[in-house]
Amino acid sequence: MTDRNVAPIIIKRKKFVVEGAHHGGAWKIAYADFVTAMMAFFLIMWLMNATTEQQRKGIADYFSPSVPVSRVSGGGESAFGGDSIFAEDRLIHDGTGATMRHPDSAMQARGETGFETAPEGAEDTDPLREIEERLLGRTGESLISEEMRKHIVTRVTDEGLVIELYAHEGAPLFESGTDTPTEMMRDLVTMIADAAAQVKNGVAIGGHMRARPVMVRDNPVWRLSLARAERSRELLLSSGMDAARLRRVTGHADRAPATANPMERRNDRIEVILLRGAAG
Repeated sequence: MTDRNVAPIIIKRKKFVVEGAHHGGAWKIAYADFVTAMMAFFLIMWLMNATTEQQRKGIADYFSPSVPVSRVSGGGESAFGGDSIFAEDRLIHDGTGATMRHPDSAMQARGETGFETAPEGAEDTDPLREIEERLLGRTGESLISEEMRKHIVTRVTDEGLVIELYAHEGAPLFESGTDTPTEMMRDLVTMIADAAAQVKNGVAIGGHMRARPVMVRDNPVWRLSLARAERSRELLLSSGMDAARLRRVTGHADRAPATANPMERRNDRIEVILLRGAAG
C-alpha cells in the first residue's frame, strides 16, 4: 500500500543544440574566385571570336616570356640601354614583343624593319621576301651600305614588298623644296632597280611629304609629292627597269604620315612597291 502512494518519477531530457562556430566570409572569397574565373573564360571566348589570327598571335606574344638583348650600347644604366621593353617605339630583339608599322630611325639602322606577316597561304620561298632578305643583308650579302641602310625600311604586305626610302635631318633625299634628287637618292633607286630585276612583278611608286607648320593658300605638298614620285619613276627607268612594269605613280602629300608628328623629316619619303603577281 505504501508503494502505491509514491508519486511516479518523471525524467525530462532537454536537448541543447550548440551552434557551430561562425565561419566568417571565407565563402565569399571562394565565390569571388569562381566569378573571376568565369569572367576570364568568357573574355577568352569573346577574344577568340572577335579577333583575327594575327591579332591572337600578338596577344599571345604579349604574355610570352622573353629576354630582350640590346645589340647596341646606350646611355642608361639598365640592360636595355635606358629604354623600357614596354615602350611603344621599341622592339625587343627576339621578335616576340610589341611591334609597330614604322620603326624609328635607330631601329631601322639596326635592321628592325617591323615588316608585317605575310598573307595566309604564302610560301616560305616568296621571291619578294627573298629580295627583302638580300636588301637588308640577312642572307650575308647586302646590296646597300651601312649609310644607305639608315634611309630604307621594308615590309611585306598583302599588296607586295614595300621598300620605303626616307629622309633624315641633314640627309635629305631631294633638294629642299624641289624634286631634284640627291646623290644618296640616286644610289638608293639604283640599288632598288638592281634588286627588282630578279622578278617580273609590277611596280607602284608613292610620294609622301611632311606637313608644313602653317596653313598656306597654295600648299605645295600635293604638287611636290607627285613630282618626286615621278622623278623616282624616271630614275628607276634610267637604271634599267622595264617601263611596262610600272603600274601607278601617286602623290600622297602629307596625308599619310609615318610618325606621330606629321612635321618630322622622317615623313619625307618615297615608297616603291613590288606588287604581287608578274606584270602583264
